[in-house]
Amino acid sequence: TLCFLYPPFFYLVPSVLSPCISPLVPCTFVFMDIIYLHDLKVDCIIGIWEWERRTTQTLTIHLDMAMDVRRAAASDDIHDTLNYKAVAKSVTGFVRASKFQLVETLTEKIAELIVNEFQVPWVRVKLNKKGAVRGATDVGVIIERGARPPGLPV
Repeated sequence: TLCFLYPPFFYLVPSVLSPCISPLVPCTFVFMDIIYLHDLKVDCIIGIWEWERRTTQTLTIHLDMAMDVRRAAASDDIHDTLNYKAVAKSVTGFVRASKFQLVETLTEKIAELIVNEFQVPWVRVKLNKKGAVRGATDVGVIIERGARPPGLPV
């Protein structure tokens, strides 16, 4: 089921596609904010071709992570939020040490790392391998793992 906000009430709607969204019933809304870390550049060995296995390539990583930040906003304490510097350090170290062939595998492993190490309920990982295809500006993978926050734009 999905939660939608229609002032002044929150409603629960069946998640199956239907031409009609009624009946609507009250539900409890979970606030979810997004902490993001974009354009993280990391050099690593990645690729299926022999020449790719001999030298590092620069990947660009974008992370969107769900987190309720109200507690941190109220306390103004780093211990009450997702420390994006710690996330960056963990992801950078993991990616630098990795030697996967596929960006799909690396992207999945980054998502697993974030969900497991930082206990975020949802993460979107976009991994960009610029220069992988001649004539294309950007090439990569975008995955989402976990429970998508209600009302999050695609």
